[in-house]
Amino acid sequence: MSRRSLTLLIASVGTAVAIAVSLLVPVPYVILGPGPTLNTLGKDSSGHYVITVSGHPTYPTVGHLNMVTVSYRGCQGNRFNIFTALVAWLNPHEAVVPESEICPAGQTQKQTQEQNTQEMTNSQETATAAALTELHIPYTTQVTVAQAEKGFPAYDVLEPGDVITEVDGTPVTSQAGLTKLIYAHPAGSTLTLTISRDGQTKQVQVGTKESGGHPVMGVAITETYKFPFQVTITVGEIGGPSAGLMFALGIVDKLTKLNLTGGKFIAGTGEITPGGQVQPIGGIQQKMVGARDAGATLFLTPAANCADAKGAVPAGMRLVKVSTLNQAVTYLEALRAGQSVPSC
Repeated sequence: MSRRSLTLLIASVGTAVAIAVSLLVPVPYVILGPGPTLNTLGKDSSGHYVITVSGHPTYPTVGHLNMVTVSYRGCQGNRFNIFTALVAWLNPHEAVVPESEICPAGQTQKQTQEQNTQEMTNSQETATAAALTELHIPYTTQVTVAQAEKGFPAYDVLEPGDVITEVDGTPVTSQAGLTKLIYAHPAGSTLTLTISRDGQTKQVQVGTKESGGHPVMGVAITETYKFPFQVTITVGEIGGPSAGLMFALGIVDKLTKLNLTGGKFIAGTGEITPGGQVQPIGGIQQKMVGARDAGATLFLTPAANCADAKGAVPAGMRLVKVSTLNQAVTYLEALRAGQSVPSC
């Protein structure tokens, strides 16, 4: 074999190996694209209303207040090769991001989906709390033990599901309030907690120790709510926390005569707190595309997402910048009256 033939053979083999490796070796990235969108004032694909209210008067609604989502491909167990990533990178409606931004290390796509489902459940509760706060309808906040950490004083004293109602006789009405009551005593103190466990009220003694420069009992806490009537939100297998704002607006619209949309097709996104603060989310550009494809002409955008959103607004869509649920309600009323509102 001549030197030239040998060189060509080696080059061909090398190229073939490189192509094979590119095709077979997965890359640690995730592809984001526009996902499903649902009208919170309407029905899902199964014919069930997305939001239903029992035990309180409701009013007819018109138009759309659509929640939007992001679809994704990737994570361990569902990775793709470099060519798939390049095709997605060239698509203006998709984004390629490091796997670590979407899936924690060592977590499969199934585990990520389960986590997103739990976040969706939490966001529905929080959205209901935010809506009732906006409408000045009272409800009760419960501080519930999620887990007691081994090696800390609360371990073997507090159990998952315990509701902490008092610390040394002072009512506990929020996670922040509980933290404040714990911080009021030096590390090493013993606190008397009133708890509700399995429907029974009891008192327990729990010590504290220093961690991170503060006294702690060593418990993971969640806030749960007792509402004066039932609000049910049905979205199928959609997950994540970013639909909170639109759920809250849908609840407000159903519980009042406001007619927030004025018949318009409005979409939006944003995680929400019980007090109504609208927080930033990921995938804003893909969500705008999904909303516009569905027919939305107005898009409620968390103020902190404006920098990423304003340079990629689909044709025919207008952004409305919001920081709170109250702002969103006020701006929608203003738009219905033909007034100007802030944009990104």
